Amino acid sequence: MAKNEHGDPVELDAGVRTVTITSPDKVMFPTHGQTKLDLARFYLAVAEPLMNATRDRPVLLQRHPNGVRGKSFYQKRVPDSAPDWLTTTTVSTVNGTESRALVIADIAHVLWAVNMGCLGLHVWPFRASEPHDADELRIDLDPSPGTTFDMVRETAAEVRDFLADEGITAWPKTTGSKGLHVYVRVEPGWDSYDVRRAAVVVAREMERRRPDLATDKWWKEERGERIFVDFNQNAPHKNVFGAWCARPRVGAQVSTPFSWDELATIDPEVLTLATVPDRVAEDGDPWAGIDDAPQSIASLVERFHADLADGIPDAPWPPVYPKQPDEAPRVAPSRARTDP
Repeated sequence: MAKNEHGDPVELDAGVRTVTITSPDKVMFPTHGQTKLDLARFYLAVAEPLMNATRDRPVLLQRHPNGVRGKSFYQKRVPDSAPDWLTTTTVSTVNGTESRALVIADIAHVLWAVNMGCLGLHVWPFRASEPHDADELRIDLDPSPGTTFDMVRETAAEVRDFLADEGITAWPKTTGSKGLHVYVRVEPGWDSYDVRRAAVVVAREMERRRPDLATDKWWKEERGERIFVDFNQNAPHKNVFGAWCARPRVGAQVSTPFSWDELATIDPEVLTLATVPDRVAEDGDPWAGIDDAPQSIASLVERFHADLADGIPDAPWPPVYPKQPDEAPRVAPSRARTDP
């Protein structure tokens, strides 16, 4: 029998069970030659903080069967051939299409996804056990062309300070690419519509406080060289690239939680498969306390409704969503000026 060009299967101890990694020598990240087995061992090395961030959450799988330079696709449905020990749940898209999604019940589930060629997990903002409570407010700081990462840092500090003024504790992470995410663990009782309303208020306040730095403008033509505070990452049925997950980049950068004390020096480019495990071993999990005190977003949601009462419409929704009751006309400003 011919030898597998990507190596013979390797069994890894995932605590509750053993998971087999096939084609372990297949290169997934070409810059430093990290393989599928390297990726699996990375997730084992950060298992505790990874599970702290993702346990019991449904995920969308981003698969790269032949590494980051090969073809990729998003897999919404767990295949029928999956092992019977996998935990799954039913999720739906905005148009109501249902699918069977993987739930991260333990690290063995992550290793199963790795063996499927999955590099990153796109995580829903609720737990499978409490699907009606959107318990994560996710502020996505998206750099526009012409901006710098220092501007992203500065915007993150503004978000932190505003939320602190509202009595809300926030937790930062790198995206694994050019931006930053700021998370809030939300107390039970709020749905995704409420959480998005809170995010809209945060975005508006950032532009009000720092119009030179940040913008809440959904239309790219209005953003200029400013950091876009992307409130629509909180729209119902949206998922966001997960904490401690490796991005599909050739350098194997990792979306890495960090402490606010590190904001001035954090460098997303050096937080990789090779460096993050040592960081966790030395410093632990900077998000270890995120679940200790879930936060109220009542003041933010109240401000959203106050804006509506003052005649300020809801911010635009993404094009795949139905027109919302309080939304302004969903048309780019330049188009609105030219349409009869």
